[in-house]
Amino acid sequence: MTVLTRNDYAVRAIRPDEWERVKELRLDALRDPIAHLAFLETYENAVAQPDSFWQERAVRSGVGSTTARQFIAEAPDGTWAGSVTLLIEEGGSEDWAGFPVERRQGHMVGVFVRPEHRGNGLIEALFEAGVAWAWEREAERVRLFVHRENARAQAAYRKLGFEPSGRVVTFSKDEAETELEFVLEPQP
Repeated sequence: MTVLTRNDYAVRAIRPDEWERVKELRLDALRDPIAHLAFLETYENAVAQPDSFWQERAVRSGVGSTTARQFIAEAPDGTWAGSVTLLIEEGGSEDWAGFPVERRQGHMVGVFVRPEHRGNGLIEALFEAGVAWAWEREAERVRLFVHRENARAQAAYRKLGFEPSGRVVTFSKDEAETELEFVLEPQP
């Protein structure tokens, strides 16, 4: 068995014409055993979306977009092994949870690495690409939200330099559950 390292993958932004592969990867992510903790969207809702939804999603987060960018890790055989999307949130706006956005920031969403590609540094490579794009877009920080019960993800984000900010929000799929905001400030 060949063991791949992060250097064996091509990490790049998606192209708008790759919407079918965007859809396939997202549906696979939503079938992951911890998807109920990791994603706000459900498999049932996503699979019911028309092709136009996926086409628009790829345009909004593909090469050429200035407000969002989806990065994928492509294995040597062409398989999309993982993905992360970075949204740019403008200071003075309101975020998805109704909180004011105080400064221009990146917001990481849709983090997923296929199980057979985990544990080889791929998540770091995806995050490096996303964070670099946020800094290029003049973000003043990068943030993400993680379910309080998703210890594996919390550990991975801490390893990548993200720290809890202290902000806790209600998990939109179940008001009895919460998510924690993790942030990464630029290095001096």
